[in-house]
Amino acid sequence: MLDTIDQSMDTASPKADKESTVADLDNCQFFNEMRHSDGTIREEFAQIQQWLANKSLAEIESLNHQAKQHFVYQGITFTVYNDAEGTERTIPLDLVPRIIAKKQWDIVSEGCKQRVKALNAFLNDIYHGQEILKEGIIPAEQVLQHEAYQPWMLNFDVKGKIYSHISGVDLIRDEVGDFFVLEDNLRTPSGVSYMLESRKISEKLMPEICSQYRLQGVEHYPQLLKQTLLESTDVDNPLIVILTPGHFNSAFYEHAFLAREMDIPLVSAQDLFVENGKVYLKSVKGRMQVDVIYRRLDDDFLDPLAFRADSILGVAGLMSAYRNRTVVIANAPGTGVADDKSIYPYVDDMIRYYLNEQPILKNVPTYQCRKPEELDYVLANLEKLVVKEAQGSGGYGMLIGPQAEAEQIEEFRQKLKFRPHLYIAQPTLKLSVSPILSEQGFVDRHIDLRPFVLSSPQEMRIVPGGLTRVALQEGSLVVNSSQGGGIKDTWVVDT
Repeated sequence: MLDTIDQSMDTASPKADKESTVADLDNCQFFNEMRHSDGTIREEFAQIQQWLANKSLAEIESLNHQAKQHFVYQGITFTVYNDAEGTERTIPLDLVPRIIAKKQWDIVSEGCKQRVKALNAFLNDIYHGQEILKEGIIPAEQVLQHEAYQPWMLNFDVKGKIYSHISGVDLIRDEVGDFFVLEDNLRTPSGVSYMLESRKISEKLMPEICSQYRLQGVEHYPQLLKQTLLESTDVDNPLIVILTPGHFNSAFYEHAFLAREMDIPLVSAQDLFVENGKVYLKSVKGRMQVDVIYRRLDDDFLDPLAFRADSILGVAGLMSAYRNRTVVIANAPGTGVADDKSIYPYVDDMIRYYLNEQPILKNVPTYQCRKPEELDYVLANLEKLVVKEAQGSGGYGMLIGPQAEAEQIEEFRQKLKFRPHLYIAQPTLKLSVSPILSEQGFVDRHIDLRPFVLSSPQEMRIVPGGLTRVALQEGSLVVNSSQGGGIKDTWVVDT
């Protein structure tokens, strides 16, 4: 099997054709998570490489099939909104893990905590003194006129100044292996259930190699999340619920999974009501006062009396109860202004301003199309850049210049000229690659990483690992499941 692995890796080198990335066209090398540039195996991958070498291709394919069947049996799905049939799909899992040495993980962990701490400080500032805006570090109009900025939150104190209790930080590695932050997720970050289910499958199908590695555990994440939510309120023995938009939401499986793991109710709008400034749950025991709501729907749908009047997903009067401090909402309304891609370029400044520290993790260079001089550069170099909607997600609304047809480039050119403030642009990234099992054997595909940071007034917590997403299509840089991506288990190991 060792020869098969070596040969299949050789055939997976980037193709210099129309479908290749800009890095392929420039004959640049990607950072390989498994191998050094000379082809030798990295220390942290040595044991898994030997394990794979001792298996036949048929055995690995059988294990991969069993993993897929587990996802089908457990109903681990996501919904593709732009599919004409609105289909639910099982997310593809590749059994070969992504492995991170603990010394590297320690840097990632501290960098993510630092970043989320600064973002929470920023949110507290812009809803109170607005000092960072007054000093001109961030343009005031870019924040105060932002559609995610919520006047409801002005001068409203949240416990411990924690606005984003659950945060996801998307990371990539460049061609030399340095970690970069691609974006922040502070509204309703998803994917943690995939992280946990991937680990269950690894331990079930590869128990011997998992035991050899003595993997850093992630299974306690639901308990850490529950503890974080408990610490968000001063109420003794509080009632915590997860508020879901319902079964047709793309992350509904995760909502149900976390509710089950934390042993708390999963509720929809029809299960809650507000009376005398308090939120109540309808239950077989009668009405019960709700103290903490872990909401998994966007601000616009939270309360039809405060936001969208046509929302049937939210609870009428919820924001009034929130302002009366009878209920905690996690994450807090108004966090979206801090994870917008047009605010992202300023996070390094936030870290220096609020924490008086240098950023541990780097930002990807970003052009703000709202700035005339940066727009000019973007328009002149569209074929080299990735253009994103500032509030886009899921891999939608993107232009990957090196892979785009001339018509697509021209379409985006007109969009940028018409509404430049809605877009940012970045260099085409040389995302690191990791092996996956394909129909052709083992091939390298691009990956990213989303660690999850939990913040409470008492403590910041992060489990060792995260969600590794993988672009299953050859040459693709888009790892989102909605765009054909899959997932891998993420192992943090001592070396």
